[in-house]
Amino acid sequence: MQTVSSIAIVTQSEKMRAILSRVDTIARSDTSVLLIGETGVGKELFADYIHRVSPRCDRPFVKVALSAMPHDLLESELFGHEKGAFTSASSEKKGLFELAHTGTLFLDDIDDVPPGVQTKLLRVLESQQVMRVGGTTTIPVDVRVITASKVDLKDLVGRNLFRADLFYRINVFPVEIPPLRDRREDVPLLVDHFLRRFAPSTQLTVTSDATRALVNYDWPGNVRELRNLMQRVALFADGEIRPADLPPEVLADQPADLLVRACTRCLVDQSLSYNQVIACLETNLLRQAIQDAEGNRSQAAKALGLSLSTLRDKLKKYGLDNGSD
Repeated sequence: MQTVSSIAIVTQSEKMRAILSRVDTIARSDTSVLLIGETGVGKELFADYIHRVSPRCDRPFVKVALSAMPHDLLESELFGHEKGAFTSASSEKKGLFELAHTGTLFLDDIDDVPPGVQTKLLRVLESQQVMRVGGTTTIPVDVRVITASKVDLKDLVGRNLFRADLFYRINVFPVEIPPLRDRREDVPLLVDHFLRRFAPSTQLTVTSDATRALVNYDWPGNVRELRNLMQRVALFADGEIRPADLPPEVLADQPADLLVRACTRCLVDQSLSYNQVIACLETNLLRQAIQDAEGNRSQAAKALGLSLSTLRDKLKKYGLDNGSD
């Protein structure tokens, strides 16, 4: 785990460690940084980290999610406006560049900036001066800019959706943050980190089967999805986190794994007929799911991707129905 102040980037991945080593070097300069990665990989955390290890660490750090800002307000929010610049401008307002003066400005989702604002943004980055909406004079600003994109900006440039000159201006030092599925060795470390954060007074442990399911899952929402899941699990877990405590989507790919683990005989015994192999596999898969769910049939059905009624029918078929739920 790499920690600076209250900022922690939790990793044991060699790929991530190599990235952090380069980031540590560049963070101490004023070089523009472009963070590239899927939603939820931790781009904002990297921006926090870069600011905290930079010489500007004691100065303002201003963050803005550009995709969440209405396009008609974006120019005013970034560059500010003078009183009377438009109907609702009842007083002058400093923009985010002015608020970040001497510090760092993090522009998340830079790929969502409309073309008109891209032009003005480039002008500010080149001149280090802003002119408020409705203003007639420029205001000097000293700002280190970090941008982030969830898509390949080069593709947007090729489709004339993003200015090439703005791309080259912000792409001085690109940092590609890998998705969690490409650094699965970090999953157990992150699980432990989030459980300690969300349940600091509880000694929660994770079974090997639950850990295997978490590591095997593809995490389309990346670290953010894992963090949110651990927050939810920590609320209800009772000492030990088992597969039954995990949502169905995390367990969706696990039946085959359970099958291989439980059915050593039917997978190697060539004397069994086709129907006998199927019966053996299904029986052991059902037993394993019920065991992992500690007898809870609803949880077992979810883990197997079956309806509860189908699970009951199969338990009865193979003589595994003990009459309890």
